[in-house]
Amino acid sequence: MFRKSLRRFDLSNVETLISRVLCSRTSKPALFCTSVEPARLSWEVSSQVILKKKLETALKDHRVDDAWDVFKDFKRLYGFPDSVIMNRFVTVLSYSSDSGWLCKASDLTRLALKQNPGMLSGDVLTKLSLSLARAQMVEPACSILRIMLEKGYVLSSDVLRLVVMHLVKTEVGTCLASNYLVQVCDRFVGLNVGKRNSSSGNVVKPDTVLFNLVLGSCVRFCFSLKGQELIEVMAKVDFVADAYSIVIMSCIYEMNGMRDELRKFKEHIGQVPPQLLCHYRHLYDNLLSLEFKFDDIGSAGRLVLDMCKSKDLVSVQNLGFDSEKPRVLPVGSHHIRSGLKIHISPKLLQRDSSLGVDTEATFVNYSNSKLGITNKTLAKLVYGHKRHDILPELSKLLFSLGGSRLCADVIDACVAIGWLEAAHDILDDMVSAGHPMELATYRKVLSGYYKSKMLRNAEVLLKQMTKAGLITDPSNEIVVSPETEEKDRENTELRDLLVQEINAGKQEKVPSMLYELNSSLYYFCKAKMQGDAIITYRKIPKMKIPPTVQSFWILIDMYSSLGMYREITIVWGDIKRNIASKNLKVTQDLLEKLVVNFLRGGYFERVMEVISYMKENDMYNDLTMYKNEYLKLHKNLYRTLKASDAVTEAQAQRLEHVKAFRKLVGIV
Repeated sequence: MFRKSLRRFDLSNVETLISRVLCSRTSKPALFCTSVEPARLSWEVSSQVILKKKLETALKDHRVDDAWDVFKDFKRLYGFPDSVIMNRFVTVLSYSSDSGWLCKASDLTRLALKQNPGMLSGDVLTKLSLSLARAQMVEPACSILRIMLEKGYVLSSDVLRLVVMHLVKTEVGTCLASNYLVQVCDRFVGLNVGKRNSSSGNVVKPDTVLFNLVLGSCVRFCFSLKGQELIEVMAKVDFVADAYSIVIMSCIYEMNGMRDELRKFKEHIGQVPPQLLCHYRHLYDNLLSLEFKFDDIGSAGRLVLDMCKSKDLVSVQNLGFDSEKPRVLPVGSHHIRSGLKIHISPKLLQRDSSLGVDTEATFVNYSNSKLGITNKTLAKLVYGHKRHDILPELSKLLFSLGGSRLCADVIDACVAIGWLEAAHDILDDMVSAGHPMELATYRKVLSGYYKSKMLRNAEVLLKQMTKAGLITDPSNEIVVSPETEEKDRENTELRDLLVQEINAGKQEKVPSMLYELNSSLYYFCKAKMQGDAIITYRKIPKMKIPPTVQSFWILIDMYSSLGMYREITIVWGDIKRNIASKNLKVTQDLLEKLVVNFLRGGYFERVMEVISYMKENDMYNDLTMYKNEYLKLHKNLYRTLKASDAVTEAQAQRLEHVKAFRKLVGIV
């Protein structure tokens, strides 16, 4: 009867029943009831052992559902099991391919560590983070990585690469991975503001492959400002950039319009051996892109000539590539003594690294161990020289690149789009240089004159042809030959690209002058020359040119480094005005930088304003990063203050904003 009644009670009721039975067997209940506690403890130990045994058996047999049910009963009665069982339990959950179990493992881990920081081992946390990353549960995966960083658990480079490799497959994962990498580097060099854990010295310096993975994903998802931040962080940890790093960094510089930074790489690379030439094609492509954006046609032409000389390769020994010593490049102007410096090793290729640049080069091609230019590049060069009225330089460049054949192709394209006088000028330039063109090319231009009814120009050209001995009877050249008409329909690619350039020139998105101003702004900001930076920044609206996200990022970065957070609120006002006038499309990384700086400055109304804007525009907010930043600087801010305690209305409003932020990021 007693056993049957036990089944109808839960364990707490069983303990009560035992107590009553023991008390009823004596005439002195007050005395004997004091001995109930040992019996009760004995029963607890017995039931705890049974549940523990069941949990161990379920885990051993990998019966996850049963293990979870037993664990819930155990935790409700006795709290968390011991460290050994908890490590085993989280490990079993980590091996599951079910996202639901992985989510429970993540939640359980955070709860267990909150109660007992030493309950779970570093190996178990490592397995869990990797499983979460593989399942593309990027937020909990990164959360585990950050917990391990705070606790001083050291992740091996190989494992960390695997986790990050999975994280950077998505845009949100890239955002988290880049923020985590910055956090690791800050911890490594001791740049964090406030107290650091005693275990923080256990941080391992991130390696080249890890940086390449994250930088490459920043390029892929257009996080150019995050990429720029990472480059500067790399300089702080004495990172050595390999051939892949250099190319990826060149993509970041191109996206941010930093031509001077990119030119430094070229100066150190020079000519490279054939096995590396294909890698540096993207670097030349990015630099050439910036020369065009800056509308510096002369520099673009010189770069093309220098690049195409790479076909005249010399031996590696003669290039100075036998030296293993990395070269040092300044980040910012080399005139800034206190500036950052980054180390590069142009011939170094990590065996298990990856380029991380998926796009094809636009302006530079690679074939038969040689670099060359595409028709897109040729069209831009022709259009640029024509627009700047420097056709003689174009003629010299064309002949240096491809001889008379290339000149003839360009003349044909010019005739096809109606640039007859430009085609005629190139003919004259070639004669002056002692390289006269063939009769077929002259006839092409002559045919164009007749079709356009430009008879006087045609007469001049006929006289030149006669004088050069190309024809004897000008009257025979007046009728357009069928061969010329047939040639009109050939080689149309260059012609079409020229038309595209003409149309693009009429719809220029970013004026070349803005790139120049941003370059000056970047120099002044890095040099902490605040006055000159402000003067340069104010020139932009005066010239009726809308600033870019790079303009604002450079300015915010300077104010941040000087601790001038109030000035950043003024910049935010400029950003909002440009957004309202539809002159600016802000990016996630720019707004995230604003949030972090407003947190540091204690401007919580601005913090919530920017976060709200990001939410409205479906931009990701790294709430864990915001939370950590807050706890470093404002951990006890208004923690016990109530709204009724506020002295002024401003203080009351600030209190509300702080409370709203704490609620948002999960601070109790």
